[in-house]
Amino acid sequence: MPTAPQPQNTDELYQALQENQRRPYGRTRTVTAEELVDVAERFAEPLPLVRTLLELQEAYTYGSEPRKSPVVFARLLTLFDEQPDVFDDRLRHLLFWRFKWVANALRALPEIPLASLRQWLTEMRDRYEKAGLGLHPYYGQAYQLAAHVSEDTALAYELWAGRTRTRLSDCEACEICERALYHLTAGDDERALRAWEPVLAGKESCQEEPARSLSYALLPLLRTGRSDRARDLHLAGYRGCRRNPAMSAEVGRHLEFCALTGNEARGLELLAENRNLFDEVDSPLDQLDFLTGVEVLLQRVEVLGHGELPAAGYAGRTWTVTGLRAEVRGRADDLAARFDARNGTTAHTDRRRTRLDRAPLLHTLELTLRTRSLDDVAPAAPVATAPARPVTAVPDALPELILRARAADEQGHPDARACWARLRTLVAARDYTHPDDPAVGPLARLRADLLTDEANRAHERDEFADAAALHEEAAALYDDAGAPGDAVLARACVLLATAEISAEDTGGPEGDAEGPEGEAEGPGGEAGGPEAKAAALTAAHASMVRMHEETPGLTPHQEARLLRLRASALAQRLQATGSQEYVAPVFAEADLLGEFAARHDLLVQISVAHLLRATTYAISGDLPTAVTETDALLVRLRTHGPAWHLPRTCGLRGRLQLVLQDPEAAYTALADGLRLAADWPAEAVGATRLHADLAEACMRLGRPDEALRHLTRAAELDLRHGSRTDAYCAYSNAAQLSLDLGRVEDCIALLDSLLAEPDVAAGELDDRLVAQLRLTRARALHAGEDLKAATAEFVALAAESAGWDDDPGSHAMIAAETAVLLAEAGEFGRAREAADQALAAHAREPRFEHLSNSLRELARLQAQQQGADGLPDALALLAEAGRVADEARAAGYESHGRSLDTALAYEHGRVNAYAGAYEDALVALEKALALLGEPGREDDRAGEWAECVRLAGVVEGLYLERPAPALTRLDAAITRLTALGHTDETESLASLAARLRDEE
Repeated sequence: MPTAPQPQNTDELYQALQENQRRPYGRTRTVTAEELVDVAERFAEPLPLVRTLLELQEAYTYGSEPRKSPVVFARLLTLFDEQPDVFDDRLRHLLFWRFKWVANALRALPEIPLASLRQWLTEMRDRYEKAGLGLHPYYGQAYQLAAHVSEDTALAYELWAGRTRTRLSDCEACEICERALYHLTAGDDERALRAWEPVLAGKESCQEEPARSLSYALLPLLRTGRSDRARDLHLAGYRGCRRNPAMSAEVGRHLEFCALTGNEARGLELLAENRNLFDEVDSPLDQLDFLTGVEVLLQRVEVLGHGELPAAGYAGRTWTVTGLRAEVRGRADDLAARFDARNGTTAHTDRRRTRLDRAPLLHTLELTLRTRSLDDVAPAAPVATAPARPVTAVPDALPELILRARAADEQGHPDARACWARLRTLVAARDYTHPDDPAVGPLARLRADLLTDEANRAHERDEFADAAALHEEAAALYDDAGAPGDAVLARACVLLATAEISAEDTGGPEGDAEGPEGEAEGPGGEAGGPEAKAAALTAAHASMVRMHEETPGLTPHQEARLLRLRASALAQRLQATGSQEYVAPVFAEADLLGEFAARHDLLVQISVAHLLRATTYAISGDLPTAVTETDALLVRLRTHGPAWHLPRTCGLRGRLQLVLQDPEAAYTALADGLRLAADWPAEAVGATRLHADLAEACMRLGRPDEALRHLTRAAELDLRHGSRTDAYCAYSNAAQLSLDLGRVEDCIALLDSLLAEPDVAAGELDDRLVAQLRLTRARALHAGEDLKAATAEFVALAAESAGWDDDPGSHAMIAAETAVLLAEAGEFGRAREAADQALAAHAREPRFEHLSNSLRELARLQAQQQGADGLPDALALLAEAGRVADEARAAGYESHGRSLDTALAYEHGRVNAYAGAYEDALVALEKALALLGEPGREDDRAGEWAECVRLAGVVEGLYLERPAPALTRLDAAITRLTALGHTDETESLASLAARLRDEE
């Protein structure tokens, strides 16, 4: 069945051909090309058939269907023999060029006899000679056959490489790759890399290059000690070939590179991303290369003891690494044997064995910002972070383990987590038998303990509804077990968690809590619905006080925890509102807790009371006293303990120093906290927060690369602790920072990895967060000069964000950026449509600067690409930008960069200059200069002013051919800038002045 309405005439057919040529290679493009051939056969004239057959052969060639390409070419050759006049110079060139495509296709099919391959080369040579064409392309194909068979390679290479290139020779990039591979096969890595350099450096490229060369160059780069460059080329090269059936061999070499550099987990991730290649690659030769790379990876994973891990493989069943490796090995061995039988050599089996026997070249090479190990991808329950220190051994005896867990929990000791985790596993087992021991108590109490631990973890993740439900269930079980004190604590936790549910978005960047009894760890931020939350917390506190008064017989530990919960409720009320009237009640509760804890020598609660006082001073605005309290607490902790409170307290001191604008002191405190945190499980001592705050300190100190490391580490820890949304937010920040640093491929690789995560693919993650990840990726693609991919992503995001009725401002910005990319691609009609969408959304939620910048850029691109023809539309866009500037001025908006009016006047100058309206351009530039005013000594507008003078000089001196006034302008500007010390800004002006004097 046709995939689209069928063309009714040749004009419609040619239009359909053009549209199909814009599609990526793959089944859709191939099927459409087949349909267009069927349509062309209905027309009387042969030219439409020739053109559609050429398109079909291209679709087969780059869609990895080598069996069909020669059949199509045979029809073309027949048409050429019968009606040569149909073929103009361009079509004739394409026909003779594609003799090479057929040679490549036949070589990739082991069922084609070697004699037939040689016969085709003879046909090619005879045809070229008859047409008076040079034989360099023929000898190139003869060499490639010799290299494939591994016979007489040196002679074939000399016959090809020593000849002069012709118009039908392969492109420079492809020939460079063949020459480099010859040296690589000879074992000369250095010479191969020297030959490859023009391609690796991006000076030569084509449809297949540099992706092909990059994949081959990876291992030679490692062997010659250039691991950093190998890393960079892996990131860039993999992006150019992933999921592409015509480049499956290249994907296989990237998988091999991962396996040989300690990046087996990334290799499995890339394998999953390319699962389609198992079924979509029709070329046996490409299959062989791909499967061998897959086997190298799977073999390495199995050697490391992870053969049970899931692996993406052939459709229709679930694979483990071990099972898939066996399947792949059988298929690849068979393919190699078939090629060797056809060729009469053992070349393909030998090459396969060489790749499989190769030992890892590096123990570890950090390929991406998201470094993962095989343990990270193991199918298991949620992974608890392995502590950096050797923890106290968990007792084997069940009664002792239960008592140890409860004792550690009473002390707030981090080892309690490991004990509860072990008990959770034991109790869940079908054969679990609860010990009959009065000291342990009934099973109901143990189940309540486990629910409490689970609830505390949910509270730490801000999952307040889950925490409340779990605490409620635990309270009922404590009642059944005859533990009223624990039941009261559980119900107090329910009160606190329920109060939090009403305003989960409340709290600022400094807020942090240690579970349901946690104390706020820093100055509060903006509150969402503060009055409602304050009322809820006030009610919760009052209920806790009544509960405390009405519950006799509490142990000191239980009473202290209840006091802590009371204080936490008031501290969070203060943090939610920032109201000074709530300060004194927090101090009163903190002092009550501190006095009680001191009487009973409860070190943990003494520390909590001090910490509550410090954070209360911070929230109330008394930062110096907060620092003094924190320092006193650090002294006490180092003397009396508990030691595991030191990392969080150092973290608080670091955050206070950040607020006090002392990033150096903040860095020292946070780094000390991170060092101390290494002694404890990361989740228990706030290591994630320490990394995040260190990233901020590093940015303020001008250490962005170090900040990037801390951001990614924070994200990794969040993932391991199950805080996936927080992890993705941290990764999003890391991606943006890497893009800001110019590490484009790092940014794209990180985002590709995140967007391939199962919960993202399944739509389980917040859609706006996913959109932000995609937006950053689209910007990175644009920065990486992949305009086609970037534009496609922006167009998709603009369509999705159009439905964000609650956030029209974001749609305005996305649509505006989309318009600019469409304009860069020359699609000005679609660009204008996107700009109109942006303006409509801007009317609902203004984005003055973003819209103004985009509209001016659209105008510049249209005038630059279309000249005078594009001037009316460009001026219309500038008029829209002018209206946006008027609105901004009326709204009292101040731009972050240059003035919108000045920028608009300057753009009028550029646009008119591009269109040849030089007098209008000069008038606009004079206006821009007047709006700017002359720069001062400390003026950061000197560069902008100098550029405006330079462009005015170009228009006046070169285009209007009035060098004298232009030189007067330039000389005066140079003198002015030099006197003010802006010597760098004078260089372009002096260069232009010298040029004008030379031309006088």
